[in-house]
Amino acid sequence: MPNRLSGSTSPYLLQHADNPVDWYPWGEEAFADARARDVPVLLSVGYAACHWCHVMAHESFEDAATADVMNRLFVNVKVDREERPDVDRIYMDAVQALSGHGGWPMTVFMSPDGRPFFAGTYFPKADRPGHPAFTTVLNRISEAWAERRPDLEEQAERLTQAIRRDLPSTTVDRNAVWDGALADLHERFDPVNGGFGTAPKFPQAPNLELLARATAFGEDTGPMLSQSLDSMAAGGIYDHVGGGFCRYSVDAAWLVPHFEKMLYDNALLGRLYLRSGQIFEAPRFTRVARHTLD
Repeated sequence: MPNRLSGSTSPYLLQHADNPVDWYPWGEEAFADARARDVPVLLSVGYAACHWCHVMAHESFEDAATADVMNRLFVNVKVDREERPDVDRIYMDAVQALSGHGGWPMTVFMSPDGRPFFAGTYFPKADRPGHPAFTTVLNRISEAWAERRPDLEEQAERLTQAIRRDLPSTTVDRNAVWDGALADLHERFDPVNGGFGTAPKFPQAPNLELLARATAFGEDTGPMLSQSLDSMAAGGIYDHVGGGFCRYSVDAAWLVPHFEKMLYDNALLGRLYLRSGQIFEAPRFTRVARHTLD
């Protein structure tokens, strides 16, 4: 029997319209029901092209036993991040603050007033080393809500205040923002493989675009940019046959791709390689751009 998502216009939400989970779309009705039942809200955010979103949907959201636990213990809300980027942005900040990393599917547990107190991304159906089963998480969160609610509410309030402090102010020192951004990129740069961070490793085209702009303005960011572009173009994340880049690399050296190509990633990376070919007067970058965009 279709759930409340059956009237949605989002293709992603419609994919979940026949789940046994009693999904709500984002809106006041869900939070009013949570207040009436005095239970937490479970927010799941994803998008149609997300591989791990489909994995978790198949393992958990299509499973009647898991859905029964979700429906008994929580009010469940499903959001398409491409339809509601505002909701995605706010709660992704919470996920990153609580877990140290982000990604999709985004899984957030919050009080009935919308304040998050626990969050993660993909949870497997069965326990794995370092990764509890989704039903284990559901039951532990419900027990904590029943037995240690003041602690959860205190954590939710601290996190909410931290997110509010990080919101942009009305006055911005642009020089300080610029210097701070470059310092952050220098700190997170991988001097061995190029790019930023560790596995799983994403190209992070906007950050590389910032390096390109900084290089064009005379900053000392050229070596970081060229090493990153060369490493990605030489690695498995780049499709050497058909052109274009996969969404991310499973390893830190760009060798093993996650076989999913996103249009927006390749539009940004194609432009980046084209611009970098001009900045460095490097035909090799221009060739990658053409191979990606053709």
